[in-house]
Amino acid sequence: MTLIPARKVFLGGPFKSLIDPGTGQMHVRDQELFGALIRRLEDDGCEVHNAHRREGWGAASMTPEECTRLDFTEISRCDVFVAFPGHPASPGTHVEIGWASAMGKPIVLLLNEGCDYAFLIRGLHTVARVTYLAIGEGTDVCAEVSAAVLDLAIEGSSQ
Repeated sequence: MTLIPARKVFLGGPFKSLIDPGTGQMHVRDQELFGALIRRLEDDGCEVHNAHRREGWGAASMTPEECTRLDFTEISRCDVFVAFPGHPASPGTHVEIGWASAMGKPIVLLLNEGCDYAFLIRGLHTVARVTYLAIGEGTDVCAEVSAAVLDLAIEGSSQ
């Protein structure tokens, strides 16, 4: 394991669409994916902000005013923004992607292979520093994200 220079990472992605109506919490497979990414980044030495974990995977939802203000603040403080834009598109995540790009944050977008994404997601690299990671069957998402964040951390420390 290579330690990433200390970085603050905001990990975003769909939330409401991943909630199981029966339990009021994120589906277990989605909790496991986000949890594994958080653990990997923290093991790498990153400080990770993630609304899913903060809100108990759906069990402790915040008010719109609280979560909007907190997410905006944490994105403004992060060194790297990582997100699943969602397919279908997650409106909240797209707002966060817009904030991150407007703030000049390096962005890592995780795109599921074979899915069609909005033109503004596919073309975001023309106005922002974006790393696209294609996620498919057998992809080690944690390793891919870790490597991308490490590359951005090294790039950022040399500037």
